[in-house]
Amino acid sequence: MARKLPIGIQSFEKIRRDEFAYVDKTSYVFELAQAGVPVFLSRPRRFGKSLLVSTMRAYLEGRRELFAGLDIEQLEEEAAVREGREPWVARPVFHFDFTGQDYSTVALEDALGEQLARWERAYSASGAITLGGRFQDLIEAAHARSGHHVAVLVDEYDKPMLDAMEDEALLERNRGVLKGFFSVLKKADDHLRFAFLTGVTKFSKVSIFSDLNQLSDVSLERDYAEMCGITEAELLAAFGPELDALAAQLGMGPEGCLEALRAQYDGYCFHPDGPAEPDGEPDERRVYNPFSLLNALQKRRLGSWWFESGTPTFLVDRMREARLDPRRLTDGTICVDEGRLSDYHADDPDPIPLMFQAGYLTISSADVAFGEYTLAVPNGEVLYGLTRGLLPAWAPGYDAARGTDVLTLRRLVEAGDTDGMRDVLAALFASIPYTREDDPFENYFQAVIWLVFELLGRYVQCEARQARGRADVVIETREHVYVMELKRDGTATEALAQIEANGYAAPFSADPRQVHLVGCAFDSHTRLLSDWQVA
Repeated sequence: MARKLPIGIQSFEKIRRDEFAYVDKTSYVFELAQAGVPVFLSRPRRFGKSLLVSTMRAYLEGRRELFAGLDIEQLEEEAAVREGREPWVARPVFHFDFTGQDYSTVALEDALGEQLARWERAYSASGAITLGGRFQDLIEAAHARSGHHVAVLVDEYDKPMLDAMEDEALLERNRGVLKGFFSVLKKADDHLRFAFLTGVTKFSKVSIFSDLNQLSDVSLERDYAEMCGITEAELLAAFGPELDALAAQLGMGPEGCLEALRAQYDGYCFHPDGPAEPDGEPDERRVYNPFSLLNALQKRRLGSWWFESGTPTFLVDRMREARLDPRRLTDGTICVDEGRLSDYHADDPDPIPLMFQAGYLTISSADVAFGEYTLAVPNGEVLYGLTRGLLPAWAPGYDAARGTDVLTLRRLVEAGDTDGMRDVLAALFASIPYTREDDPFENYFQAVIWLVFELLGRYVQCEARQARGRADVVIETREHVYVMELKRDGTATEALAQIEANGYAAPFSADPRQVHLVGCAFDSHTRLLSDWQVA
């Protein structure tokens, strides 16, 4: 019987009670709780933040039975002996979970007020008028009645602001509510044992970070880099049977299956040292996207689970408005300092910080001495999802109903239909908008070409990276090989001559497949595919 994998399960109690497979992260929970200072952690959505908060809550409530056999069981017992106290102290915990509401339609004040009212009844706390005042009274009452310092856990604190990203007035209102409410944590410090806040972004203008100066941000600390996500060592130790089943379903050996999983879901790096230098071995300082990895293991196929669970249309719009060349997602030219990784302003026109915090970019290398970090997309799932979302924004003619999409192009490529390929590309380039005069066509042309062939490369073996001594595009299918050279403001004849002169097709001279040499030219004045020849 197949084991139960905790896909989308955010309750630690449910995972333990119903015997779901579990990767033991409880040593991190223990270390954080012992710190005794408010802690903030930023991670992308569906990376296990809610489960981590739920685990923290169970520990702080002293629910020993849920931790039998896990790392924290021994750590807690040893700490109790060392500190001369009883283990598994049950203390008051106020857990704010912002994940279950859409704050573009639900008033944040009402949601907080309802939550406070339930706790006020339990602890006989009342009297204050403002939300912040009620929260402070509640913390003091819980401390007095229980005899134990209070813990405050806040899951996805930034969701009320992310939900209001397209409504400036609502964004400012929700920001103000959070400012007044959570500033109480500083005032109530004498009554607090621990506070833990999670989110996707660290909005630098929110008082949680400007007023709560004792808050420790561990988002990029080396010691907590693998706290969310799954390392390859954890994958091999915890999911061996599922790996074997996936490999069998895909018709691969164990190592081939691991390589496919790495390419699709691994690659996230959450510490400023950057990943280790590649040496042919998997980098244990990188982590897999847990949501996608578990979906792949359970469903036994490599899908785009994380990206399809929440398409970032506003992020695509931000990239388009900022004229971020999509080729930079993989070419190693996105460089930032650590301050840009940590802070985000809602009115910041630069999408890079938000893309990093939201998980669409990650640290690919680092120069620690100079505090410089190079960012890139972490894996194939994210690259495919972003390119699929970006292509319609760069080329409005991208339309499956009209047969001007990548799946149509794939069928034409598989069939050897070079005339059809020409027609699809011509339609895409004809749709490139005449926009600002300071928007050079060359950027559009290169961006669309890159997007088209990155997407096509998901279905056939395709290279679309320019390099000396190699054609602009090489596409390989079971029966056809295409060697393509692209010219801007040139001719297809010149493109074909370059293929011949540089021997770009030489590697396929003995290939039994049909080899097509394709010269393609684009006119920057008409913004059209101007010439196409096949040899």
